[in-house]
Amino acid sequence: MRPVGRLRSPFRTIQILGDLLMFSSRSRKSFLGALFLTGLLSWVAIGHAQDSGRKITKKVTPPYPSILKSKGIGGVVRLKVFVKPDGSVRDTEVLGGNPILAESAQKAVLQWKFTPASSETKVEVSVVFDPHSEN
Repeated sequence: MRPVGRLRSPFRTIQILGDLLMFSSRSRKSFLGALFLTGLLSWVAIGHAQDSGRKITKKVTPPYPSILKSKGIGGVVRLKVFVKPDGSVRDTEVLGGNPILAESAQKAVLQWKFTPASSETKVEVSVVFDPHSEN
C-alpha cells in the first residue's frame, strides 16, 4: 500500500495508459481516440528524452511484424534506453507493451543515435505501432 500523500510516478501513469492502449480491433471512433492518446503519450516520452538533454539524431523505424499488422494488433512499446556518452545506444529494457512488438522496437532503437553528452544517460521512449498506418 502506498503511503498517504505520496504521488504516483508519472512514468507509472504513462505505463498504465500505454497498457490500456493495446488493442486488436476497435470501432473507428475508438481507434481515433486511442490514436490521439498514443500521440499524446509519445509526445510526453519524447519531451522527457529532450529534458535529459539527449535528442535523437538518427531514428530507425522498427519493422511491423506482418502477422500482427494483418490482424489489426498494435499498441505502444515503452523502453528504457541506456545511451553512451558518444550518443550510441548501449542497451534497452522493456517497460511495457506487447512482447512481439517490443522485440521489434528494441532491435530498431539499438540503432538510434542521440546527441553526445559527458556521461551515460537513461532515456525513456515510446514506440507506436499503428496497424492502420501506411508504414
